[in-house]
Amino acid sequence: MHMVKSSNIGYPRIGEKREWKKALEKFWEGKLSEEDFSIEMQRLRLEYLNKQKDLGIDLIPVGDFSLYDHVLDTAVMFGFIPQRFQHQEKTSLQTYFDIARGNDYAVASEMTKWFNTNYHYIVPEIQADSEPQLIENRLLSYFLEAKEKLGIIGKPVLLGPVTLLKLSKGYDEDHFPVLLKKLLPHYVQVLQELESAGAEWVQIDEPALAAIRNKEEVKLVSQLYQTIHDELSSMKILLQTYFESADRYKEIVSLPFDGIGLDFVHDHKENLAAIKKYGFPKNKTLAAGVINGRNIWKANLDDTFTQLETILTKVEPNQLIVQPSCSLLHVPVTIHTEKELDPLLKNALSFADQKLEETKVLTDGLNHGRDQIENKIGEHERSLTALLSSASRNNQDVQKEMQIWKSLVPKREVPYPTREEIQQDFFNLPLLPATTIGSLPQTREIRQGRLKWRRGEWQEEEYQEFIKSNVREWIQRQEDIGLDVLVHGEFERNDMVEFFGEKLEGFSFTKYAWVQSYGSRCVKPPIIYGDVTLTEPMTVKEITYAQSQTEKPVKGMLTGPITILNWSFIREDINRFNVTKQIALALQKEIRFLEEQGIHMIQVDEPALREGLPLKPEKQAEYLKEAVYAFKLATSCVQPKTQIHTHMCYSEFGEIMEAINQLDADVISIEAARSHGEIITDFEKSAYKKGIGLGVYDIHSPRIPDVEEIEKNIIRALNVLSHRQFWVNPDCGLKTRGMNETTAALRNMVEAATYVRKKIKQGDLFHTMEQS
Repeated sequence: MHMVKSSNIGYPRIGEKREWKKALEKFWEGKLSEEDFSIEMQRLRLEYLNKQKDLGIDLIPVGDFSLYDHVLDTAVMFGFIPQRFQHQEKTSLQTYFDIARGNDYAVASEMTKWFNTNYHYIVPEIQADSEPQLIENRLLSYFLEAKEKLGIIGKPVLLGPVTLLKLSKGYDEDHFPVLLKKLLPHYVQVLQELESAGAEWVQIDEPALAAIRNKEEVKLVSQLYQTIHDELSSMKILLQTYFESADRYKEIVSLPFDGIGLDFVHDHKENLAAIKKYGFPKNKTLAAGVINGRNIWKANLDDTFTQLETILTKVEPNQLIVQPSCSLLHVPVTIHTEKELDPLLKNALSFADQKLEETKVLTDGLNHGRDQIENKIGEHERSLTALLSSASRNNQDVQKEMQIWKSLVPKREVPYPTREEIQQDFFNLPLLPATTIGSLPQTREIRQGRLKWRRGEWQEEEYQEFIKSNVREWIQRQEDIGLDVLVHGEFERNDMVEFFGEKLEGFSFTKYAWVQSYGSRCVKPPIIYGDVTLTEPMTVKEITYAQSQTEKPVKGMLTGPITILNWSFIREDINRFNVTKQIALALQKEIRFLEEQGIHMIQVDEPALREGLPLKPEKQAEYLKEAVYAFKLATSCVQPKTQIHTHMCYSEFGEIMEAINQLDADVISIEAARSHGEIITDFEKSAYKKGIGLGVYDIHSPRIPDVEEIEKNIIRALNVLSHRQFWVNPDCGLKTRGMNETTAALRNMVEAATYVRKKIKQGDLFHTMEQS
């Protein structure tokens, strides 16, 4: 009997309690030898594979595991090592981590968002004349490891050549076909070696294909995969897409491969409609991504099973694979470690392990009959219904406030040019004001103090005095450094989203539900399960205390509505933009509280605004419209003299410049150092008149930039931006950096700003736009 199979696209790397992260950081600190580090990484890999085997998954991924980032893995495997690291040993761990983190002699490669997720990848640097080479077939090592140690014939996972090149920088689009042709024989070699080792299926991830529209590119991709197909004798290729439906469905499914993975969660209507309309090739396998790989709610098994039954009217059972919609990299590992969650909420949640259980349940139902899984279907339905009907999802006060704003359009009281004059008179800041983004170093002592308070070892009064002492110390340190606008340091905050979620109604929190953001940086996203509202001030106490310690302005620091949304796991029973508006209204109340206490410089950070942008252009306008509305809903209530700042980082900004302008923030700070100032070209094409700070040094690298380097970054920005609008600041918050390196880097930054300021006043440096 031909059976439906189950599969997984990718498994979380970090471990149930972040064992992966801890091993990485010990290795970087020199507390773990390379040999012991390798042993621990292998232990974790095998543990993850064994778990999937025990869950009964038929096609278990290998090679999805990474020591840092899967895009970096692929680039290094094919010899795409940045020129500044070429003198180092290409296969060494030192080179690998230097590319990601930088060293004393070279800056790290750029980091940006993986499509529209909160995962960050290392951007490969590829020139038109780059000559790829297969440095090491890492997939072969992982495949043999699983086969020999666990008896698992794994499904190797490889980032495809089209997506690899599309995510890279350094070459013109005209050279895309040439580079693709150069890469082809090396991909073929990797696949042939896997075939010889006994691999039966290989998964080639090509999420970039979901939005491919150019006929010539479709033809090019077809030729590429035809060559790959012709060079293999028995191993099957599964072309995996996710995050969006496949544009040009007919062309994509006719490409020369053995199976295709489609996302039936995020664009389920489009993909399902395409299959209904055009059918599906009889000689191919469909890997149906029906379990949500990016959110944490239990699947509605009834609806999902019905969806799969519909798909089975177009494909035979032996053509169907059931799987999550994308890699489970984006969700926590297991719900079983959460002992303290409210049962009403916990019973409605599904993390990575539970999603694989759901995948297996659906597969069994298709193979053995729906009646065999009826109990599980009923259990899920009862859990989801109980939460849906709870008071937390039916807050009448929130509903009334939402109704009021349905017909109102948020708008600042006076236009920016007038506000600029009012604010300059009020704050009296120098040219090129120097500031930081928000957070300051959170030392081990600070983290331990916060932990003691949470455990009840410190009373509230003792903890508050501890926070105040750190604020006092860093206010004085910032004044000594010479910064013009200060921050309170955020020592009371664990995370820029979690902190606010803990103070808002409608949020819940976990103990171990971490996900990887970049490298060893893990975040624990809040769960927005109910209606969001603010009942008392969240930040006023710490900000006003900091302001009482200095005559210089101290910024109030908030996280914006879109970022809170995008960095949380959100409820799915209402439109996501309605959730955003609820958050915005809560922030609006907090901003009013700050103003009432005399805080007139308020930063509302939106680092995740760009990452939520849909992949398809026709869907982007609505998203940006709603994002702008939410930001203005939160911030437009302020007086003209109140200066609204915002911050964005590690994204491609060119395509959203108009939306950035529409936010109507008085000052925006944007990452620019790690991308080597490339965003400056966006401002050459699109004039921006409001205040702006392009990050002048990269805080994600431990290296301390010298004065000359920062000075060059400032002057480069002043080629396209007026010195009257330019602010000097680091790329991002300084939470993860050490005290000494932070102090040294900020001193160099202030010295560079002071030097450039003098050159401007002396007439030695002129803004090119003003000269023309």
